Amino acid sequence: MGSEGSPKLPILNFSSENLKPGTTSWVATCKEVIQALEEFGFFVVNYDEVIPSQVHDATFRVLHELFALPTETKMKNRYQKPLNGYVGQIAKLPLHESLGIDDATSLEATQKFTDLMWPDGNNRFRDIMNSFAKLAAELDQIVTRMIFESYNSEKHYDSYIESTTYLLRLLKNRAPLENEPNLGFINHTDKSFTTILHQDSEVHGLEVETRDGEWITVEMSPSKFVVIAGDALMAWSNDRIQSPNHKVTINGKEDRYSLALFAFNNGTLQVPEELVDDDHPLKYKPFEHLGLLRFYRTDEGYKSKCPIKAYCGVQGHD
Repeated sequence: MGSEGSPKLPILNFSSENLKPGTTSWVATCKEVIQALEEFGFFVVNYDEVIPSQVHDATFRVLHELFALPTETKMKNRYQKPLNGYVGQIAKLPLHESLGIDDATSLEATQKFTDLMWPDGNNRFRDIMNSFAKLAAELDQIVTRMIFESYNSEKHYDSYIESTTYLLRLLKNRAPLENEPNLGFINHTDKSFTTILHQDSEVHGLEVETRDGEWITVEMSPSKFVVIAGDALMAWSNDRIQSPNHKVTINGKEDRYSLALFAFNNGTLQVPEELVDDDHPLKYKPFEHLGLLRFYRTDEGYKSKCPIKAYCGVQGHD
């Protein structure tokens, strides 16, 4: 973190007593969540009552097994939805490799992915990944409910959750060879509504940019998760929350493994009327979330400085 004036990483504690809606601790935690998101666009959450270290260790053991499979097997991971399947073997990003399980909170979808990777079956992998996805989705829904409530938009929460599916991405960044650059993944914002990230506690690498252009390195223990605001949340919040730039840099001799759960809405999202007023004129038109992913895959979307604004921004508020 460096100098005295460096921004302090926002770390929140989610214990069972401050997660009971309606209690004073819940209200206080909601305030902390919104403050962190409005100031940084992300925060680290300590969720140790839920993820014992043996669960953390087992999760990363099966990730190692997955990435040890032949490349041609991993490349079978394909979906119709853009950005969901296998990513790897990219000349400009030699350290990065990842796979995706769409609708990962469904046992059936996780089973389908597992059968593709291990035609003879691997129930251990399937069960651990499905349990992890459910755990991360539960955390995501707590945070999302806090966001909706804090902005007096709780009446929209149930319909939002009902049309949301979760993509679990399994990621590996190998350690660079002597003459290789150490960039694990390029500087980007997420296209999700929210992202829940969990990394192997031994090897760090995630760096997030603050509004002042300073980069914070995020270190995590087995019980910590990172919650990151995506472009869809930035638009939904009418720019009250910014989706932060982040990247992965690998500085050591060890490979880095991590998991990221992305919340994608299958319907149309729009800025709630509660978030539009004289000080906050409407900045985004209603938009189809999956349409944003498709737009991002076009030349215009990929090259635009802010894809969400190019996709559904109201003219004059860029």
